[in-house]
Amino acid sequence: MKKYALEWEYLLSPKRLGSASHVPKSPERSQFQRDYDRIIFSSPFRRLQNKTQVFPLPGSIFVHNRLTHSLEVASVGRSLGNFLAVELEKNGQAAGDDFFSSFGAIVSAACLAHDLGNPPFGHSGEKAISRYFSDGNGKALQKMVSHDEWLDLTHFEGNANAFRVLTHRFQGRRNGGFALTYATLASLVKYPYGSAAAGEKHKYGFFASEKAIFSEIAAEQRLRCLSGAGVYSRHPLVYLVEAADDITYQIMDVEDAHKLKILSYDETYHILTSFWEAASEEGKAFFSYTDEIFKTVTDRNERISYLRATLINKLVTECIDLFIRHYEAIMNGCFDRSLMDALEGISAAGMENCRKLSGKRIYNHPSVVEVEIAGYRILGALLDDFVDAALFPQSPYAQKLLLLLPEQFRSQPDDPVYTQIQSVLDFVSGMTDLFALDLYRTIHGMKQG
Repeated sequence: MKKYALEWEYLLSPKRLGSASHVPKSPERSQFQRDYDRIIFSSPFRRLQNKTQVFPLPGSIFVHNRLTHSLEVASVGRSLGNFLAVELEKNGQAAGDDFFSSFGAIVSAACLAHDLGNPPFGHSGEKAISRYFSDGNGKALQKMVSHDEWLDLTHFEGNANAFRVLTHRFQGRRNGGFALTYATLASLVKYPYGSAAAGEKHKYGFFASEKAIFSEIAAEQRLRCLSGAGVYSRHPLVYLVEAADDITYQIMDVEDAHKLKILSYDETYHILTSFWEAASEEGKAFFSYTDEIFKTVTDRNERISYLRATLINKLVTECIDLFIRHYEAIMNGCFDRSLMDALEGISAAGMENCRKLSGKRIYNHPSVVEVEIAGYRILGALLDDFVDAALFPQSPYAQKLLLLLPEQFRSQPDDPVYTQIQSVLDFVSGMTDLFALDLYRTIHGMKQG
């Protein structure tokens, strides 16, 4: 078997963060399946039910929230992991008894957790938190924290926050956070570096407070350190987690837009079928079979669901083909694109059309913009109140506000300023949309009795 810089023997380590005890091996339930179960039974995961994905939380028409999105990403991720294991078995890349069964379990667990750090009100929540420190009242705190800590605050990142939720020892909680396996945690981190190394991308994988934890995981997994700035190579299964997320949100946002009548049936049909070339053999087979299906399936929502499912299956297959094609670069830690960005031909064109349509018609739709504006106002006000109370707790009002913080989010007066701010961010970012709105109204005297 050919040797690469990254080795599956270490990449599939079942060792758990913060746990010295060894959990006996069980044929019924692997360590990575335990990871999945720990996440799905957790409070942060349940709270995703009331966090906006793109569109406002539903009334009579049910669209995706963070929880349903995460479940669907985990489903696609499991398929990607299982398909990859089959292909690697064909190519003679096996490395141990649990090699093939581990892939789907690890990827699905990491997918399930990938949005745990996202604040309320969709992606605007991240921007609202960042803006509070870069342009709002939080700007006055810059001299009270280090350069790297300030970058964390002014470029608040949901990906890094997810890693913190899973690994940080909150007040009164166990060491190691969720105590997940190193393999699952490493597969979650799409950007294996801190904010100081992010550059113009602004995306990064862990806060300064979790830098040592990621270094420990990277050492256990034998990930390559690519620079003195603390940039590591990706865990190979990260590419599958990223692909599952990219495939799911792009396609499901289009289906949701159709349900909400933002996109017409014809527009939606066109964008979902644009991934097939009508003149090709594959395209002829697809359109012929689809025409047969549609003779009996006349419900338009069901037709769109069928096209969505078929397209996801196509993209899953193509992503696995790309992974195998670029296997050497991936396993040597030098593949610098996502699998979706590596798509070629009609699929690449179809995805680009999908992105353009989403940007123009979906993500700037008034219902989406309204949620984003509300997020800026509500989160900015909550941070104003709670950050000020945490740093300057002398006043009776501040002391009352701090009583609203659950024990796990309470810092100590002698903690560094960054730690105290993070405790507030842990509280605020973990809120659901509805809780944030309700608390905002309550403490500002707007709630009707």
